[in-house]
Amino acid sequence: MPTAVHSWKPSAEPASKVCAFDRASICLLDDDLSMLKALDRLLKSDGFNVERFSEPAAFLAAMANNSCRVAILDVWMPDMNGLEVQAVLRKDSPGTRIIFISGRDDPSVRQTALEAGAFGFLSKPFDDEVFLQLVRKALAA
Repeated sequence: MPTAVHSWKPSAEPASKVCAFDRASICLLDDDLSMLKALDRLLKSDGFNVERFSEPAAFLAAMANNSCRVAILDVWMPDMNGLEVQAVLRKDSPGTRIIFISGRDDPSVRQTALEAGAFGFLSKPFDDEVFLQLVRKALAA
């Protein structure tokens, strides 16, 4: 199992004062470390603040005390898939816009994600500019 890219240290301060993620931050969750690194680089080159996670449990633990404007989730991961993460995130952080990325273009998974409130869904490989435009639209929504 890959190690978490982001480690979270709980704060003694109330959640409303914890500012590990600013309001324009983008959270990435993907178990593929090369994809995680590539998306991190792409988003940072466009001026975004990025928090990276390689494990759903670490991501959800961080989100328990923080929120991000946009979460980019891989669909297929070990232990917990992106749709399961989406269900928890919808309950705990309903204002977070979710964009899914997937190596498998499965129409039923795409439909399930979008019906459950995902802002967008992209199949890998995708065009960098299309991806950045979708992130910008999600931030503006």
